[in-house]
Amino acid sequence: MTHIPVELIKELRNRTGIGIMACKEALLEAQADMDKAVELLRKKGLRVAEKKVARPTTEGKVGSYIHTGGKIGVLLELNTETDFAANSPEFEELLKDLCMQVAACVPLSISREDLSQEVVDKEKDTFKALLEGKPEHIQERITRGKLEEFYSLVSLLDQPFIKDDSITVGDLIKSRIAKLGENIVVKRFVRFQIGGD
Repeated sequence: MTHIPVELIKELRNRTGIGIMACKEALLEAQADMDKAVELLRKKGLRVAEKKVARPTTEGKVGSYIHTGGKIGVLLELNTETDFAANSPEFEELLKDLCMQVAACVPLSISREDLSQEVVDKEKDTFKALLEGKPEHIQERITRGKLEEFYSLVSLLDQPFIKDDSITVGDLIKSRIAKLGENIVVKRFVRFQIGGD
């Protein structure tokens, strides 16, 4: 296929927020299959994002979210490379979504690497008794799987995104990095809850 209808290009742009030429190329490559084109753009975007993660982030914003009734509150610092990106609607929306994620899903850390070894060891101990007597290779496989489940509960970047559980919060951030063309990093967050610790 050498010609893509303008309506299809516009629809893909509306769905993804990606530039017109990139949408046209993706539709050409996907032979006008909208779902394939979306997937192609997502994969390309994640590759672009991977290249940007080492770049310094010295600008950004602190966002807040207060849950209905004032019982839960979140403050979150989200950094990026320039104040231009930090003031964009995409960045603001991401910041708001991340605050809501923290309020709803109660992560213990930003990433799995930020968890203390003590917390990880304690989690391993909780299912160690279940594995007694099983062959070592089975124990290792089950332990890996259980730890992945644990990380998806307590590590913000590993959690399924509350608005689309087919992606993780880490994937969401990478998609915004690809869209804005700048690195984005969650610097820190704090969650308050009435009656909590």
